[in-house]
Amino acid sequence: MSLEFVCLLLLLSYWFMVLDQSTAATSFAKPGCERSCGNLTIPYPFGLSTNCSLNSWYLIKCDTSYNPPKPFLNSFLQVELQSEVISVSIENQTITTSVSIVNFCNSSSQGSRIITTGTDLSGSPFYYAKDRNKLMLVGCGNGLVTQKQNVLSGCTSICSQGATLTGCYGINCCQSLVPFDLSSYKANFTNSGIQQGDSPGCSAAFLVDQTWVPDKVAQPFVFLGHAPVIWLWTLQSKELEPGLLCDKSEAVVKLEDGTSLPNLQCRCRPGTQGNPYFSNGCQAIRECSNCTKEVYYMKKSPSIMLIVLLCIGVLLLPFGSYLLYKTVKKRRNKRRRQMFFKRNGGLLLQQQLSSKESTIDTGKIFTAKELEKATDHFNENRILGRGGQGTVYKGMLPDGKIVAVKKSKLVDENQLDQFINEVAILSQINHRNVVKLLGCCLETEVPLLVYEFIINGTLYSLIHNENNEFPFPWSTRLRIATEVAGALAYLHSATSVPIYHRDIKSSNILLDEKYRAKVSDFGTSRSIEIDQTHLTTRVQGTFGYLDPEYFQSSQFTEKSDVYSFGVVLAELLTGKKAISTTTNQDRSLATNFLLATDRNRLDTIIHTKISQEGRKEDIMAAANIAYRCLNLNGKNRPTMKEVTTALEAIRSQMPSAAATNFQVDKGDTAERTVISEVNYTWTNTSSTSSADIHPLLFETS
Repeated sequence: MSLEFVCLLLLLSYWFMVLDQSTAATSFAKPGCERSCGNLTIPYPFGLSTNCSLNSWYLIKCDTSYNPPKPFLNSFLQVELQSEVISVSIENQTITTSVSIVNFCNSSSQGSRIITTGTDLSGSPFYYAKDRNKLMLVGCGNGLVTQKQNVLSGCTSICSQGATLTGCYGINCCQSLVPFDLSSYKANFTNSGIQQGDSPGCSAAFLVDQTWVPDKVAQPFVFLGHAPVIWLWTLQSKELEPGLLCDKSEAVVKLEDGTSLPNLQCRCRPGTQGNPYFSNGCQAIRECSNCTKEVYYMKKSPSIMLIVLLCIGVLLLPFGSYLLYKTVKKRRNKRRRQMFFKRNGGLLLQQQLSSKESTIDTGKIFTAKELEKATDHFNENRILGRGGQGTVYKGMLPDGKIVAVKKSKLVDENQLDQFINEVAILSQINHRNVVKLLGCCLETEVPLLVYEFIINGTLYSLIHNENNEFPFPWSTRLRIATEVAGALAYLHSATSVPIYHRDIKSSNILLDEKYRAKVSDFGTSRSIEIDQTHLTTRVQGTFGYLDPEYFQSSQFTEKSDVYSFGVVLAELLTGKKAISTTTNQDRSLATNFLLATDRNRLDTIIHTKISQEGRKEDIMAAANIAYRCLNLNGKNRPTMKEVTTALEAIRSQMPSAAATNFQVDKGDTAERTVISEVNYTWTNTSSTSSADIHPLLFETS
């Protein structure tokens, strides 16, 4: 037997013998009443019989057919409540019950339904506690909680077949807070347009204890059975015995109509403890009146006291060592965070931001612990995508806000510049069609960026995923093109220093909940002083979108972004990928698009649905914009501001504005492409092709 164990036994014995104060034995049930059912203690105003409970609402039935017995709440006044009681709190004035989860199954992938869920507490003294419960949706779709036709809360869950997760983070399960204490609620399910794959399955929406997390969430949905929910129990002065120390709590029950329900909460007087909701339930705390001779002997014996003190020292030695270890570890971690901050470019970032007279709000600087918790320690199931600069995870902040956390790769000097550059650039940008930077974290081994979460993926997926159920008409394609063009025009001309994106492509354009475009991934972007071009020693970009002039000269200008946008616009018009992997010839979309235009065969390359949905003159006007943007000679390309104006003119059915801005004259020997102001028809003034029209065809292995 170890010395520490012997000392611990001695100290425990000494403690029990010399304890100067003891609390009176108190019963939280009324005198003469049963105190418990199974493993649960039943405090008044609840009781196991009519005489032992405040009224029939608070009557609990103990079902002895279970082993151990289970308590159920039974009331037979206006409504019938029958729920298993898990716990009762006098201090919080709450009762936790187990409720059955109501599922909603739909054989199709689309559809909506409103069903009543949970127990209807109308007319009872019980309410669903807003501060202790949350809305949870398990399955596919949108879930809303309504009460009297008012939407109180809601969230969206994206289903993924084959993914089995622990917790509720928006995939197969989502959750949100409720703003009011409720007596009843209904769940509204909508299953349209959010599934990944063919997974209609079943769904369930319900209020549940905020601390409760399902063990596993998978698709197709598996019935969860029961879950705990917390009710407030309320009392009125006429229901209580006179003379109790009770007061009205401030806004204890906040209802959905904005009113507050008066409620009494009772407490024991100072110097007493117990149950304050019935007479003599609180009893005085009294001092020890029957101390034994052994206690007296131990108090007076110096040797016993010496042994006790030595034992205390023996027990405190490992505790002190542990505290010393924790202190040293904390200091070491602090030094590591400071080292990472410097290594990850924190000083460089501060210098760049101060030189640009721009700052990041200090409230947007996240700690490593915050982001680890938000991403479940960067769980593989949270990965949204991987790119050349790092991996993006889905996370949820403590306030319930969903974010995207970008974890950069281990950085060398070049990658560090890209990361710091992205933070510095995004901190200056405030545009509705540019992804918003919420903050960053530099105290980890690899730097982290926190963005707003964009729910509907990339434009690339929307264009090229044939199984996508979202309708993608010509009007939506034109709107997205206009939004992207406007964002680039803002970057090129509206910021204090022009910003060149340098990697515009459909996979770097995200789509929010309303399918609005959000330009993202500024890792290779550069801020350029006015009237300067950017000369690089290493060409960066993506084949198929890369400006041939930049590829040859290594000089990146704003017209290089224009070229890349032209490829994106051609993707929207044709539905084809920038680089084809299915054929061995003519793999460049830009080349195919220009050749088809030169030969007056655009009808062979324009997407069939677009030809059927849009007006021919509008489609031809948009095609002409793409044609101009893809010109091999950057000087002959329009600016993004001109492109934006032309696209807006098409959208507002103003063909004259588009035609005026895009009259092209390449010289007597070059081909001239003109759009008629009246009908947008194509006219080729020469049968020979100009050398500056055709982009390079990049061959990739």
